[in-house]
Amino acid sequence: MRWTLKPQPCANKTKQLSTELAIDPFLAGLLVQRGIDAFAKAKSFFRPDLNELHDPFLMKDMDVAVKRIQKAIGNNENILIYGDYDVDGTTSVALVSTFISSYYDRVATYIPDRYDEGYGISYKGIDYAVDNEFSLIIALDCGVKAIDKVAYAKEKGVDFIICDHHRPGKKLPDAVAVLDPKRADCYYPYDELCGCGVGFKLCQAIVETHEWDFELLIPYLDLVATAIGADIVPITGENRILAFHGMEVINTDPRPGFKAIIHQVNKDKLSITDVVFIIAPRINAAGRMKHALHAVELMTTTDFEQAIEFAKEIEDFNADRREADRSITQKALNQIIENKEESGFTTVVYDKNWHKGVIGIVASRLIETYYRPTLVFTKSGEKLAASARSVSGFDVYNALEQCGEFIEQFGGHKYAAGLTLLPENYKKFKARFEEVVCATIDKKSLTPELKIDATIPLEAVNPKFYRIIEQMGPFGPGNMRPVFMTSKVMDSGYGKCVGKDEDHLKLKIVSSSKSKNGIDAIGFNLGNKQEFIKTEQKFDIAYVLDQNVWQGNTTLQLRLKDLKASL
Repeated sequence: MRWTLKPQPCANKTKQLSTELAIDPFLAGLLVQRGIDAFAKAKSFFRPDLNELHDPFLMKDMDVAVKRIQKAIGNNENILIYGDYDVDGTTSVALVSTFISSYYDRVATYIPDRYDEGYGISYKGIDYAVDNEFSLIIALDCGVKAIDKVAYAKEKGVDFIICDHHRPGKKLPDAVAVLDPKRADCYYPYDELCGCGVGFKLCQAIVETHEWDFELLIPYLDLVATAIGADIVPITGENRILAFHGMEVINTDPRPGFKAIIHQVNKDKLSITDVVFIIAPRINAAGRMKHALHAVELMTTTDFEQAIEFAKEIEDFNADRREADRSITQKALNQIIENKEESGFTTVVYDKNWHKGVIGIVASRLIETYYRPTLVFTKSGEKLAASARSVSGFDVYNALEQCGEFIEQFGGHKYAAGLTLLPENYKKFKARFEEVVCATIDKKSLTPELKIDATIPLEAVNPKFYRIIEQMGPFGPGNMRPVFMTSKVMDSGYGKCVGKDEDHLKLKIVSSSKSKNGIDAIGFNLGNKQEFIKTEQKFDIAYVLDQNVWQGNTTLQLRLKDLKASL
């Protein structure tokens, strides 16, 4: 890992903020790094206010979208809520369908089958709408590139309202309304909303149009927070407000489906990280292993006993997903070694029998071993389908655009994308992708970077320091949990490898051999660093602050990200 110390904040601003807030200068420095350099900004940061959400009508086409929904309700039209099969898509469908259904009863949901229909809007979905007399489709987390399909729907007499957050192409679909803050002609103040966030803004616009109480929307914020965490969008600005209040809903009054999952894992209070690693994978597992409508059912049921049954079913899907993930990852690693492809600037692997539902996860796993832009392909009908994942600092979406001559269809973000191509173009695409990445990637990006917020003495770490750090959450892109570095520390002498395979490192950190009190530390997957702690030599540690709960006792601990010999 490359340890990189972030640019340090202005000393005068740090000192002033430390005085204004009566907090440790190290904590004040963290805030200044994040652009919080005045009391008012700090108040807004620590107490995100729903009143600071932007006017939804600032989003291009929002007024048109609301009018079309009002017209549909006035004419007793059937409305189909259509969403993608991942967490962002299914939470969006759960949110918008239950909200509109709360005051209008001619609403149904549709999620495309990952294997039969593929990503986004499908002709099969449109035909379903036509056959069942739906004249309006509200598409969530997809559709901004579905030009041909929206045109097909229009020919059949079906209107579209698109709520998306992906990058549009050069041309927009001929929909009634296209709500997407990333539209070039949309001047909405915040363009990092997830798909569920755009759906929430539509509901907010409906509430404002009817002059209803905003409080009606608060129960839906648990869905928005889950989508924000799972879709890895920045937790800044409007997303931070939505995530903060959404986590409050999850921890105080979760919907029955979430309550059932929390009940299964027996967890008292969830952080947004817990949402990403506990709730999100289970929601995703339904679409990966069976059908995403199972997840929508879980999130929309109002019956807790029924939710418990749905959660059990989804837990089985998740267990199957974990096994497929483990098996395919190992096969992919073997393929890389067998084909002698450990070198190079990209990882591109393919097997026709790999489960399409887990290839995105496998791509992320491969990056853990070979840190480079990665695509995992499998067979999907007559074509090959792939999930792409990238490394920090490299835009895989742009790279794929430069391989467009070999691609049938693709979409996504800077760090994650999906695509399809014809089997005969696989080798040509693979060579071209390697060529593009080689020419455009900063070679430093091929080594994982550990960004360190501040260098602090061990003595600065105490329970009060930790409590204030926790109040800086929810953490995520744009507001990551602070990583600290402390130099020239030692193990108290009791450090050891722990875990089933002894691949974790447990130790007690002290500043010198004369120190009486140390701080517990755990280094997951750092068992190979045991040599550094076996002698009395000093080493440097990079870590985040954490709590360890053991037999009812809660203690402060350091969760080590890395360690290395002191210079």
